[in-house]
Amino acid sequence: MEACSVARMMSLGHLDLRILPKLLALSLGGSSHRRFRKDQPLMQTETVVENSPELPVDVLVDIFALLEIPDFIRAGSVCSSWRLAYTILQSQLELYKRPQTPCLLYISESVGDNVACLYSLAEKRVYNVTLPDPPIRSRHLIGSSHGWLVTADDKSELHLLNPITGQQIALPPVITIEHVEPILDNAGSIIEYKLWDDLDVTIHALDKLRDSLYFKAFLFPDLSTGSYIVVLILLPYRQLLFARVGDCKWTLLPQGSDYEQCIYMDGLLYAFTRTGGVDAFDLTGPTFARNIIVDEMADYISGTDGGMYAVHTPRGDLLQVCRESDVTEEFLIETNKILVYKADMAAKKLVKMNGLRDHVLFLGRGQSQCLSTEEYPQLKANCVYFTDDETYISKYKKNHRDIGILNLENDDREEIASKLWCNWPNPIWVTPNITRMNMELYK
Repeated sequence: MEACSVARMMSLGHLDLRILPKLLALSLGGSSHRRFRKDQPLMQTETVVENSPELPVDVLVDIFALLEIPDFIRAGSVCSSWRLAYTILQSQLELYKRPQTPCLLYISESVGDNVACLYSLAEKRVYNVTLPDPPIRSRHLIGSSHGWLVTADDKSELHLLNPITGQQIALPPVITIEHVEPILDNAGSIIEYKLWDDLDVTIHALDKLRDSLYFKAFLFPDLSTGSYIVVLILLPYRQLLFARVGDCKWTLLPQGSDYEQCIYMDGLLYAFTRTGGVDAFDLTGPTFARNIIVDEMADYISGTDGGMYAVHTPRGDLLQVCRESDVTEEFLIETNKILVYKADMAAKKLVKMNGLRDHVLFLGRGQSQCLSTEEYPQLKANCVYFTDDETYISKYKKNHRDIGILNLENDDREEIASKLWCNWPNPIWVTPNITRMNMELYK
């Protein structure tokens, strides 16, 4: 009768949104593992609430727009009126106001090859999501931005994948990258790849090229065209390529190298080097000239084992973050310190910060984020949530993954949860997103 109680509370205007997730969970069963399944009957609890007073659909829409996505999906399965509100929000995403808390996406030995697990920091519980082929267990996870994964399959081809909606979009073929040439058999099928660089030519099996080619990937909405831009950082020189969703080939950006991170703002792609330099590329015109904003930051700390991150804050500041790691006696890499600097672009220098106060950072192989604990009260202020980010992570598939929370005040480290994940594919942060791309726009 919990779902009935929810309906009555809502009809009286006394709903406390903080207890709604618990009541919704009870209405669909009390397991700590949930499964988002598209074939699951969405009306399974309708009989429980059929005699309850109903709220107007527009009121339900306003309430559902404040829910985290797991609660939003569960709410849509309670009864027909709730399902209608859920459907309206899916089709009018500008009404969906709730900022989503990042989740840890990983693979577990206890689930199938096509199933990924999402650990919700907001609810401290795990959801299983069934994903389309090729099996997620066989892919490399090389990026995560705006709720989408960038994955490389066992032929080294790239896909965008939304783990919440299950939508999957093929990116331009790997052979359209200038450094890659296919080797064909007598029937014209690709059997190997030839990889070129300035010094050498190497031959790679179909599933091995991704180990030597992809460093990181980022996805950015492009408001000027209504499309999305995917940016790749390629090994070994960390050069930049990009393609818009729907493009047939990758475009190499000029000259620059040694990049670590990218941010896209107002039609400009900002790329950050390992020495604190910043380059900008205008991707809106017919040519893509490189504009050096900062050649190198003064007093920049380079050579850290854990990597460098560029982060845009909610207040509009630009942070550069250095992650320092130790190698343990067992030859495991563990993050032990994170240094945060505010970038003074005019003075071309970094100003060390003493902490984040009421903000948190998310670092890893996905897009770095800075979030406010006022907007995300379930997160721990002045802390950094991090996942493994070794440069050649795919060459150490059996290694312990470096995942945890670091308190910037005292450098104390804690686990996010007891170890739930397989070491490979590498766990990665993903921010749930119910958006589906309309591929008709890109034809």
